[in-house]
Amino acid sequence: MNGLRLGYGTNGLTDLRLEDALALLADLGYDGVGLTLDHMHLDPLARDLPARTTRLAQRLGELGLGVTVETGGRYVLDPRRKHGPSLLDDDEDARWTRIRLLVRAVRIAAELGAHAVHCFSGVGPPGVDADTAWQRLAGALDPVLDAADEAGIPLAVEPEPGHLLATLADFHRLRSDLGDPAPLGLTLDIGHCQCLESAPVQDCVRQAAPWLRHVQIEDMRRGVHEHLPFGEGEIDFPPVLAALADSGYRGLTVVELPRHSHAGPELAARSLDFLRNGGTR
Repeated sequence: MNGLRLGYGTNGLTDLRLEDALALLADLGYDGVGLTLDHMHLDPLARDLPARTTRLAQRLGELGLGVTVETGGRYVLDPRRKHGPSLLDDDEDARWTRIRLLVRAVRIAAELGAHAVHCFSGVGPPGVDADTAWQRLAGALDPVLDAADEAGIPLAVEPEPGHLLATLADFHRLRSDLGDPAPLGLTLDIGHCQCLESAPVQDCVRQAAPWLRHVQIEDMRRGVHEHLPFGEGEIDFPPVLAALADSGYRGLTVVELPRHSHAGPELAARSLDFLRNGGTR
């Protein structure tokens, strides 16, 4: 609809094998997939990662699916700490564990022909002042941006509720701190705009348009960070989808329902119908 290229996130299909998830999305008529690197699907720490990535690139081509590489796997690095370690950890070695994952994600993305790599800042550790946290974030992203520049793959940072970088204004602070590097872009999560931003969601899309490199979409309520199927939240989608179509963004707009894998196939079908119908309830 309106030229948008629609995808669905594998973090909402974790009860399916990756091969089955990709076949499902292609059969439904999706344009692509948001691929979360994790042990369920494409494990970025697997010994046979190069061979698996090569096979996946071939399969995506056979199915005609575009791809964005997402790095929000909850326990991909630490089985006891959600999203740990982060780019903000007190321990430098721990920060480098996350940095190396993101650099690897960039290389995977290049092999898959992805249009962007998604990441987020993480939560600031207790007792760390904001200026120190922002300095750590900028320093940690420098080598990732170098890798992204070399690979020609944008790094799309997502404002995430509860994280250091939580809003569009925070993204622009990071952009300024880093000197506005060319590989740095934005992941705009439509639900997060409803949750946190003061402007209407469609205005957030317009304001973010020059930096959009990846879009995630779902329904949400004001002040509640809970990803909801379309029609269960408060977002008025027709003007939001129109703003996206007018923004010039031509990457994937990926449905993000990471807590609904139990109903993934059904929700993938319903979500596509909703978006193709212009977001009317």
